[in-house]
This record gives sequence, structure tokens and C-alpha cells, in this order.
Amino acid sequence: MNITNLVAERSTCLRRAVGAVVVKDKRILSTGYNGAPTGLRHCLEVGCLRQKLNIESGKMHELCRGIHAEENAIIQAAYHCVSVKGGSIFCTNQPCAICARMIIHAGIENIYYQSGYADPLAIELLEEAKIELKKINSDKRGESS
Repeated sequence: MNITNLVAERSTCLRRAVGAVVVKDKRILSTGYNGAPTGLRHCLEVGCLRQKLNIESGKMHELCRGIHAEENAIIQAAYHCVSVKGGSIFCTNQPCAICARMIIHAGIENIYYQSGYADPLAIELLEEAKIELKKINSDKRGESS
């Protein structure tokens, strides 16, 4: 989780810094953080439309110019022709329903996350897909409990 938190520091989102790391066979396959697609200006530069419209967290994702960390990690793996099928994803936050669907479709088998996210549909989809969703806490040495 320490690496996942470090990746989150690259986030350009004004509302929440999120990181994701895809791992398979104890090897890091890809990383992702939330931010605008390659070549587009980030919210740090142009502001956050969702913030301006006072949209609560977890609602109306389509109004965000950014890509979620989990999406970015999966897209980066695909971009570099790396299969994530059978892997695990470590996230600073529990994935939303959009990311849950992408994780399911990519063939990722386990999700480990640090903090919750108010999205009951994501939990329902992951349970139906039989994907393990486990909340973990890291201590100061980076060991999980």
C-alpha cells in the first residue's frame, strides 16, 4: 500500500488523490492515479467543474475531465500490452461502480483498498463477479493488517 499511496501523490485532482497498483505474481504490472487523459489540461490548471457545480462525491462522474486511478492502471497495462488477467489491484480507495465494471472485465481477481467509498452498486457487482474486496490498514512500517 505504500507504493499505492506514493502513486496517489501524482494525482492532479483537486478533490481527492487516488492511486492504484496492479500486481501479479508479486510483480508490479502497472500504476495509475486520477488525472486528465494524456495531452489534456488537468484540473490543477483549469479548475474542477464538479467542484464549481457543488456535486457530491460519487455522483455524476461524467462531468469530470479526469480518469480514475483504477482505470488509468488498467489502460496503462493495455497500452503496453501487459495482461492484468488473474492479477490483483491495490487502491487507496474502494473502487466506484465504473471502475468495478472495468476491473471485472479486465479479469482482475482481487481488490485491496485502504478507505471506503460510498458506492453500494460497486460492492454488489464485485460480489456477483466473485471478486475478493478486502479493506487493509497499513501501519507506519507499511505492514498490512
